[in-house]
Amino acid sequence: MAVLVATTGGALGAPAAAEGETPPGQVDFPTHCPAPQEAGLPSADGPTTARITVDDPAPQVGDTVTVTYQVVRTPAVNPVGGELPADVLTPTGRILLAGAQSGEVTVVGAKRNDPVPAGAALPAVTMTGTFTVTAPGETTLAPGGYTLHTSHLLDLDTTCTADAASAAPVSARLAATGLPTANLRSVFLGAARGGPGAKVKVTAAGFPPGAAVTVAGRAGAAETADRVSATADELGTALVELPVTDKATTAVIAYEGAAWSARQGSGPAAYTVIDAAPAPPSATTQKVMATVEPGVLGMTQAGEDITLGAVPYGDGGAAPGRIGTVTVTDARGGPAGWTLIGKVTDFTGPGGIRIPGASLSWTPRCAAAGGSRSVCTPGSAGVVGADGAVLASTPDAPLVGGTFTIDATVTLTVPPYTPPGAYTAVLTLTLS
Repeated sequence: MAVLVATTGGALGAPAAAEGETPPGQVDFPTHCPAPQEAGLPSADGPTTARITVDDPAPQVGDTVTVTYQVVRTPAVNPVGGELPADVLTPTGRILLAGAQSGEVTVVGAKRNDPVPAGAALPAVTMTGTFTVTAPGETTLAPGGYTLHTSHLLDLDTTCTADAASAAPVSARLAATGLPTANLRSVFLGAARGGPGAKVKVTAAGFPPGAAVTVAGRAGAAETADRVSATADELGTALVELPVTDKATTAVIAYEGAAWSARQGSGPAAYTVIDAAPAPPSATTQKVMATVEPGVLGMTQAGEDITLGAVPYGDGGAAPGRIGTVTVTDARGGPAGWTLIGKVTDFTGPGGIRIPGASLSWTPRCAAAGGSRSVCTPGSAGVVGADGAVLASTPDAPLVGGTFTIDATVTLTVPPYTPPGAYTAVLTLTLS
């Protein structure tokens, strides 16, 4: 486990607007913009030109997506009697989600504008916000109402809403995918060797309660004739005795279903059948036998806590860091690969304020040491979160093993205006 800490404070500037031809996703929708009562002006009605963009159009469930709402043109006009000075206009708005995920996203813009002459249209504005992806599938994003707040002489709000008879058209889409699930099934032996016919005590764990479990011998990638069946108890565990009579058996596995699979089966536990049958009396030869002892699958990690970079208060941002280097050693000598999975809790800060664990993402890296039998595959870059994500893995093969070095850069996305202070979470790495 590792502890992650992020801090907030300061301010960030807004990104510059892009120029060019009409961008994809730019839409027009009719809006009604009543003037503030104090202004004594008539309502302004007309089309709003808007565009919504997302920083990741193909996220995973649990990812935090940043959305940008640009009002390119508005029918709303300067509500004060004279010129509106620079940097007194603050925009806020709503983005409407539909499809796989529904709801609203609140977006806010910086107080930044050029001077606006009396009676002229209010300028273009840019607003940003974030939301967490909660469901796989396609989600559409459409512009909702927005408010243009001016703070000169008086605080005045000009609120523009979409025409009720014609909702705003879809401006952006994203397609979310679900997170992979980890296989926690495993098998443990009461003895690692025995003569032909020996009954080996086997513990099969990590199965769904009530599942039908098969415990079988294996020779390389093929099953031998040694086999018993059992039912997992309420803790997902099955205790059996497996008579090992096939001299070809080199390992024991457990699985659900008709046959072993990487998704519903355990990795193999090495087992050696010792054939101690005496040579015929007339024989003049002797058998010489050497045994390669199977080892274990384990890991170590350098360092303890992880301190992330500071993030300025206001617009929020990314707090970068790196996990301590993990060394995985696989000395089992069987055909099963392994998977290293990480899970993170929510970040807790001052006064119990929380940043969701789904705001932490990583980019894993993995390398196999010289002489290793297996290749090491880093997990996909993306969200860690409470449901977990793969940091690294090796595939099943006729014979696996080796030493592997794994690390990852991590980034915590801190929402805008998160209260300053230290935020702490716990990152747990599990090897199976």
